[in-house]
Amino acid sequence: MDIVFRSEFSLPAAQASKLPFGDDMKIVTICDQLSGSTARILPELGFNCFEFRASVEGTMVDVLDAVPGFEQGQQKPSGSGIPILFPFPNRIRAGRFNWKGKEYVLPGTDKWGNAIHGLCMDRPWRVVRQEANSVTGQFHLSVDAPDRLPLWPGDFIIELVYELVRARLLSRFRIFNPTSDPLPWGLGTHPYFKLPLTSTSRYEDCLVEVPARERWELIDCLPTGKRLAVDESTDLRDGAYLSTLKLDDVYTGIDCHGPQFECLVMDESAGLQVTLTVPPVFREIVAFTPPNRSAVCLEPYTCPTDAVNLQTTGLDVGWRVLGPGQEFHTWIDLSVGTVIV
Repeated sequence: MDIVFRSEFSLPAAQASKLPFGDDMKIVTICDQLSGSTARILPELGFNCFEFRASVEGTMVDVLDAVPGFEQGQQKPSGSGIPILFPFPNRIRAGRFNWKGKEYVLPGTDKWGNAIHGLCMDRPWRVVRQEANSVTGQFHLSVDAPDRLPLWPGDFIIELVYELVRARLLSRFRIFNPTSDPLPWGLGTHPYFKLPLTSTSRYEDCLVEVPARERWELIDCLPTGKRLAVDESTDLRDGAYLSTLKLDDVYTGIDCHGPQFECLVMDESAGLQVTLTVPPVFREIVAFTPPNRSAVCLEPYTCPTDAVNLQTTGLDVGWRVLGPGQEFHTWIDLSVGTVIV
């Protein structure tokens, strides 16, 4: 369930930074002691969970893809594991938008000069709590990246709990507005799923499934504002073999008839699947096949690319505003198991 309510934030940043498992920890490892599943997180690089090894019926499945050198900080922050995209996912056109009569200009970092993937993906987070099977990280814009405070209409705190339960990695998010002004925001993650799921299976036997009826029309990775029905080459609702696909699409029109929906990555020959389960606040799923890699990204977003500009045209894009002193909670669940026929 997604909850918005007014509260007082209980753990000041100055206090959290003094905890014994703070900024000097290079890699945090959590473990589910009953199953042996493990996850490794880099607090200093966006609190990125770059490794998740899930135990399924005695087999250890390496779920996430990270390029060599990532854990030493030698690769781009957006290219491995699970980058956290906040306060906007994907791109903002030319890095420019207006909010409450003021123009904001962010550095353009993609090849078209667009701002991309938020303000906290490439900066250190603080570990504020740790147990054997869970770890909590926190990023406070004015504390952890004060140089970026002028780039956004307001200060913010995002807190993320990773928790391992058997072959599940649960991510719980809390977004908090510590100011007296409204906070505009969108949230996304960018997980890279490694394929195939075992050393004895093949990429050609792997499928992806997303329950989406539509996708946003894109030009140079930016939505035009038009939504298109999926066609034979982009319809992932019944599963499609990744070897036949080249994807970099923002899917929408999700079929969700309850409190959550699922996207799947399946390795047929191994008989294994990774299930991405999210609540409907994640109204867009970006499907991306990174070039020259045996991997696929299924990226849950609360809004499409460039939502802060699209919403000014009157389109329903899910762009959100958090009131003063309010916080918002949501979650993402990754689980690994056998293929359900």
